[in-house]
Amino acid sequence: DKDMGVLTSFLVLVLAVLLAVPLYAPTHVFDPIVLKQIAEDAVAKGGNSTVVVERVMMSVKEKYPSWTVDDPGHAWFFNVAGGAMGSMTILHASLSEYVIIFGTALGTEGSTGRFLADDWFTILWGEQWAHTAGKLDKEVYKPGDQHHLAFGDTKQYKMPDECWALEYARGNIVSMLPFGVFSVLFNTVDFVTLWDTVWWTAQQMIGNLNKGKV
Repeated sequence: DKDMGVLTSFLVLVLAVLLAVPLYAPTHVFDPIVLKQIAEDAVAKGGNSTVVVERVMMSVKEKYPSWTVDDPGHAWFFNVAGGAMGSMTILHASLSEYVIIFGTALGTEGSTGRFLADDWFTILWGEQWAHTAGKLDKEVYKPGDQHHLAFGDTKQYKMPDECWALEYARGNIVSMLPFGVFSVLFNTVDFVTLWDTVWWTAQQMIGNLNKGKV
């Protein structure tokens, strides 16, 4: 019927958009090695979690002034995905890359998700534990360590207590968005958080597209 035709057309359009976005941009802006060094330097200088996170955000802005938000850390909002809950602030978001600060003051646990992207999770404060199916020992990541989740992989992860990280993803970022959106629609039903996520992400993506950044 007509409604089914509209729904089918919409799903085809969404799929076309996901496939049209390049899995890897011809040129990328951010470098996980550089971001790891920024994190290591910030951790080495000491301070509490607030000081370390703010130091990292300012350092990312100094290193990538044209591609980082004007006022890093000005907008924080919750993120619920894969059963884990924390808060985040966006430093950069485009169709092929994003850089965020993500973490929790309480601890959390869930799935990393499985994406058409590589993800580098550099610990700034606390610890992150990870588990790969078939491996009986957990992976432990401490401040300065970088956890690389390869394209197409998935793991269980846990932040046993307060933990903050600088997260960088490179690949098909659009394909990652449903991971968080579905958690809101079918779990928390927190449409304020959904609005915040969509608003700040779209604002950054559109702004970077206007600069010619995919």
